[in-house]
Parts: sequence; C-alpha cells; structure tokens
Amino acid sequence: MLSEQIIAFKTIVRREVVRFMRIWTQTLLPPVITQSLYFIIFGKFIGSRIGEVQGVSYMAFIVPGLVMMSVISSSYSNVVSSFFSSKFQRSVEELLVSSTSNWVIMAGYVIGGALRGICVGTLVFFVSILFTRPVIYHFGIIAFFMMLSALLFALAGLINGIYAQKFDDISFVPNFILTPLMYLGGVFYSIENLPVFWQNLSQYNPILYMVNGFRYGFYGFSDVDIRTSALILVFFVLSLGAFCLYLLKKGTGLKT
Repeated sequence: MLSEQIIAFKTIVRREVVRFMRIWTQTLLPPVITQSLYFIIFGKFIGSRIGEVQGVSYMAFIVPGLVMMSVISSSYSNVVSSFFSSKFQRSVEELLVSSTSNWVIMAGYVIGGALRGICVGTLVFFVSILFTRPVIYHFGIIAFFMMLSALLFALAGLINGIYAQKFDDISFVPNFILTPLMYLGGVFYSIENLPVFWQNLSQYNPILYMVNGFRYGFYGFSDVDIRTSALILVFFVLSLGAFCLYLLKKGTGLKT
C-alpha cells in the first residue's frame, strides 16, 4: 500500500538525517573548515593578486564553486558510506526481503544524502559572508542547481555503494575521479582564460555546467549557456535514477 511505502520512505530519510546529525563533528564541520581554508588561501592571499574576474572580486567569484564542491562531496560521501555500511552489516537484506519498493529505497538514501549536501553547502555559504559579500542574482536558479546537483551526486554515491565490494572501493571514485573533475570544473577560474583547446576539453566535464549554473544564480554570468547547464543536470539525474532502479531490481552487488 502507498501509506506503507510512505512510512518506509520517511523512516529511511529520518535514519539518514539522524545518522549524519549525530556525528556532526565528522560530517558537517570538516568540510566547513576545509572550505574556510580555501577562502583564506585562494580568496584572500591569491585573490588579492588576481583582483577581479568578470567584474567581481576573486573572493566573491570562487564562493559559488566552493559551495558547490561541498554540496557534491557531502552528498556523494553520505550515500556511498551509508549504503555500503548497510551491505557490510547485511542490514540492507532486511529492506530487500520486505515489501519496500526499490524506488522507496533509492529515494530514501538519495534524499538523506542530498539533505546533508544542502546543509553543508548552506553552512559554507554563511561562512563565506565572513570573507566577502556574495550577491544573489536569482534565488530560484541557486536553489535549482543546488538541489539537483545534490540529488545527482547522491545517486552517483548510491551506484558506487551498490557496486562496492570492499571499503577501498568507496574511496576510489571520490579520490581519483570526482576530486579531479571538481578542481577542473571552473571552481577557481573562468574557462575563458584558458587556451581554446582546454576550453573545448573542459566542456566535457559535467561539473563545469553545475558550477557555472550555480554561479549564474549569484552574479548573472556564466561560461556556458544556462539552459544547456540545466538540461544536462536534469538529464543526468533522470539517467542515474533509472540506472539505480535497474541495479536494485537486478540485485547487482546485493544478492549473493
């Protein structure tokens, strides 16, 4: 029944939220401290030498990118660690044998991870006010890119958690794929300052579109078309959501 699925969904989300709030010194505080160091080192020390980027101070320019970095990494890490821990402890089997639908399992973990990403991103934004005065050009665009980016990387974390067979598997993607893509996604620079070859190559990085779409919500400018950024984000969310449902239905990495 639908009411039972709703109860199951709320239970999973509540468990995920309680999980990261209970250990907030490990889940919420470290990324805020890390991003604060970025503000100090890149924004204040290096930014004072760079000056302005596209009409705004360098410190203000990097705010959207650093907020998005924290949203992406926190959403991803929350789901991959939580879901793999459930596999490792074999508690996920209780969900599989219950009447809980696959979409409820997926939605519960993903919403829980996205909420952590949004919480961390919001905290980083408030910390940025201590260093600069970021402008909000369009709040709706900011909310759109923050929420969908959190959902997207929560879905990606779930896929990683499904496939992971040992603890090393949950750190490979963040360390060797996700982190390089974030640093090369226009967080600290505008791709307009790159040679043509690297500008073209950067356009194959999906995080570039998320960072620039998010930055557009603050300052009204972007290195890429805002509509293209939105469409790419929606496409990836729908694609990864469908893929997650397929993996759960098939029992990949879950049924042995």
